Amino acid sequence: MTINFDQIYEGIIEPGKEPKKLFKHAYEGAITATSYAEILLTQAIKKYGPEQKVEYPDTAYFLPVIRSLSGEEVKTLKDLQPILNKMRGQLKSKLTLENVLLAGEATLYAAEIIEALRYVKNPNPHVAPWTGFLGDPVVRKYGIKMVDWTIPGVAVILGRAKDSQAAKKIVDDLMGKGMMIFLSDEIIEQLLETNVKLGIDYIAFPLGNFTQVVHAANYALRASMAFGGIAPGLREEHRDYQRRRVLAFVLHLGERDTVKTAAEMGCMFLGFPTITDQPLAEDEQIKDWYISEPDYDKIVQLALELRGIKLTNIEIDIPINHGPAFEGETIRKGDTYLEMGGSKTTAFELVRMVDADQIQDGKIEVIGPDIDDISEGSQLPFGLMIDIYGRKMQEDFEGVLERRVHYFVNYGEGLWHVAQRDLAWLRVSKEAVSKGFKLKHYGELLIAKLKSEFPAIVDRVQVTIYTDQAKVDEMLQVARDKYGARDARLRGLTDEAVDTFYSCLLCQSFAPNHVCIVTPQRVGLCGAVSWLDSRASFEINPTGPNQPIMKGEAIDEYRGMWKNVNEYYYQASNRSLEEVNLYTMMDRPMTSCGCFEAIMALVPEANGIMLTTREHSGMTPVGMSFSTLAGMVGGGVQTPGFMGIGRLYTVSQKFIPADGGIGRIIWMPKELKEFLREDFVARSIEEGLGENFIDKIADETIGTSVDEIMPFLEEQGHPALTMDPIF
Repeated sequence: MTINFDQIYEGIIEPGKEPKKLFKHAYEGAITATSYAEILLTQAIKKYGPEQKVEYPDTAYFLPVIRSLSGEEVKTLKDLQPILNKMRGQLKSKLTLENVLLAGEATLYAAEIIEALRYVKNPNPHVAPWTGFLGDPVVRKYGIKMVDWTIPGVAVILGRAKDSQAAKKIVDDLMGKGMMIFLSDEIIEQLLETNVKLGIDYIAFPLGNFTQVVHAANYALRASMAFGGIAPGLREEHRDYQRRRVLAFVLHLGERDTVKTAAEMGCMFLGFPTITDQPLAEDEQIKDWYISEPDYDKIVQLALELRGIKLTNIEIDIPINHGPAFEGETIRKGDTYLEMGGSKTTAFELVRMVDADQIQDGKIEVIGPDIDDISEGSQLPFGLMIDIYGRKMQEDFEGVLERRVHYFVNYGEGLWHVAQRDLAWLRVSKEAVSKGFKLKHYGELLIAKLKSEFPAIVDRVQVTIYTDQAKVDEMLQVARDKYGARDARLRGLTDEAVDTFYSCLLCQSFAPNHVCIVTPQRVGLCGAVSWLDSRASFEINPTGPNQPIMKGEAIDEYRGMWKNVNEYYYQASNRSLEEVNLYTMMDRPMTSCGCFEAIMALVPEANGIMLTTREHSGMTPVGMSFSTLAGMVGGGVQTPGFMGIGRLYTVSQKFIPADGGIGRIIWMPKELKEFLREDFVARSIEEGLGENFIDKIADETIGTSVDEIMPFLEEQGHPALTMDPIF
């Protein structure tokens, strides 16, 4: 594919009106940056030797800026010398836009080299809350939120705001809009002074001092490799992807200097504009790419407009901030004002479809004690009843909407929610209570989000919250009767019982050739999209990412191939794949995007397969970590012997039956074992493997290499060792 990326810059600068001062500063900054990188590299080679290993932690992409744009696999210090020399060679003193963009690229390389050398000196050079380099698990953790536009864009902020409160105001605004935020320089200290929540869980990454801002660029460029499926070295394709898919911008606050200007030309090289709060002379501006906005009340909105970021957030009248930035927030016991559910008190959550005459739209009622009535550290029973009327609402959609309660509640700053149904566990922080949070605000948040995100099926919403023990106990039985009826319905849903599967194309924003096929017995790779979810999604948005596929004529029911599925797959994968089997990982398996919860891999020495998850960062019996495997499997490629999956697919009756099913599993992380145990034991008994089969599967406590686990498997008499060869 031929991409003339630089056409987007045509006409932005009138001939004879080049911003010479800006260009001169960028050129001088690039000289300084590359010279500094050369000095540090020379010193490192002298101290450690040219064969010294150089790498970032927990990544399969070497040094990602260099890897993506040049294709080079940097492994040792000596590998960096010709790369840096090439970058210095592309610095030209003639002050044209083309030369300045090349100077910006060279500055990105220089910053990557400077930061990589930091890790040679010290494998753990950063102390919390500073993050430094963000490993592949962090890139993948937020993949699904980026591809479904839950995270609408990316803000890179460097420098120092005019004061700490101004810094807080900007970041609070961005968090409330759901943006991913990268921070560098003094603004980090300013935000810490004002107790702004920073860190991986808040999607607000305090990277460190200036050159560490390159970790925002290497994060973004890994997205185009991991999710976009763009091969390393396809420089123009990566630039095009960054401009179109990664909606990022730079906010430069406070004093400017030549090196920062050069780095910002590197951002422009990737398609990201810069807005500074400093005044700019006429010869320091580039229309729509390098501009000034000194008004802090306007700077964020201007940045969003420049990148074409459209927000769907709605204003909700609650006293706390809210948005995806707070979804990963942890509220520890010492920070908790109120705790409900879990193993502490009785709790349940239920969404019910009701008739129009059974609901008062917008009504929120709290039956029992509210936060005003209890003391700090209290525990209450909790019942949440959400009644919904919609002309297109269906009973099968109840569970779909109920699962969204977890996400919507966690969007609230100072609110914490885990599990669902009668296992729900909630905490409210002291900070949220100090701002005025009451139980009724759960209702305000849920009503607003359900209406805004499901407008096609939700017309009216009423919320009742119970904290009176007798009422919670009474309504709990109502909820459990409903759960039981749903479960019976779901158990009757098998692949054979339906004539329609569904596609999921959410991840094509990042993996253009990937197509997920969701069946009643195979959840989507992300673990978040079931067959019922897909059906509901199609009802809500008939032109959306979930499309029905009539199964039609079976080509191979044993391996899971259907004529209509193949035809759909061929068209939806941009004609890259002609055939797919749903019930095997060995023969034309389904592709993997990058948002999968787990990865399966063949272990030929044991005649079986292993599973690993993104939560397990250690080594596995195939000699690769999750992040390394993900780099090989993701991107929408068909990789026999390897496949991304949702966790719960493991306990499905359709778990790779053509390959031997769950009896082939010889290793998985202990955490996954415990997560699946109850359902896994039930499936093992169904398959005639016995209730103790799960304990015959090795985990990291047994070993993480084939040599370490084989004696254990032999001692346990693992069935995979005597099954027919898997290939």
